[in-house]
Amino acid sequence: MTFQTLSLDIQDHIAQLRFNRPEKANALNQTAWEEMQAAFEYLDGHEPVRVIVLAGEGKHFCAGIDLEMLMSISQQMNGTCEGRKREGLRRTVLKLQDCVSAIERCRKPVLAAIHGGCIGGGIDIVSACDMRYATDDAYFTVKEIDMGMVADLGTLQRLPRLIPDGIARELAYTGRKMAGPEAMTVGLVNRTFADRDSLLAGVTDIARTIAAKSPLSVRGTKEMILYTRDHDIADGLNYIATWNAGMLLSEDLMQAFQASMTKQPPVFRD
Repeated sequence: MTFQTLSLDIQDHIAQLRFNRPEKANALNQTAWEEMQAAFEYLDGHEPVRVIVLAGEGKHFCAGIDLEMLMSISQQMNGTCEGRKREGLRRTVLKLQDCVSAIERCRKPVLAAIHGGCIGGGIDIVSACDMRYATDDAYFTVKEIDMGMVADLGTLQRLPRLIPDGIARELAYTGRKMAGPEAMTVGLVNRTFADRDSLLAGVTDIARTIAAKSPLSVRGTKEMILYTRDHDIADGLNYIATWNAGMLLSEDLMQAFQASMTKQPPVFRD
């Protein structure tokens, strides 16, 4: 696929997907939101890809929604019927939410490599990723509160499930910047790195480790984790029993078993 606002490189089962509007601090305009959703839907179905690394070009990871787009949404809300205008705005918000949720729906693990600013909509995006890694000088801010808005694309729904509730509320109410080391302390990111180059190298190494595992098992593990997050333990246990009744006796199981016997790395098909 080719994009106007993203770059995509696929090698050795790893997709390197990057926001590519560095002159705008990777703020997302209408095209960028739509391309992000299209990219994750494509990668979800592209079997050679087993892991995705999401990063940003330039000085920042992502500055969130482009302010010009925000103003254009406001200007589009015309017409004489107030109810229909509000219905249209709600549909616009739901569509943008779906762009972010495409990351979570993607069956492949998504590793966010964050440097510089992760602002506003950037928090929505990384909250939908499987894991997050950052540079020491990266910072996170729920900027919507400073714009007189309520964050509406997933931050308030996903962030409190990733970090302590009180910290999530503090960030959402104050809009303060949380630096990379603090983000690691509260569990928002798994690890921090000294600079962007070491960040990308380290995250790619983790991606390689995941890519070497059974693709079927990795996809199933992601589905189970997401399902269990939104259901109770009994439902989760019932679902994994049903899943493994259908998926356990796979070629991958035999490959892993043979590899353990021969001491050779297993080779899994896509």
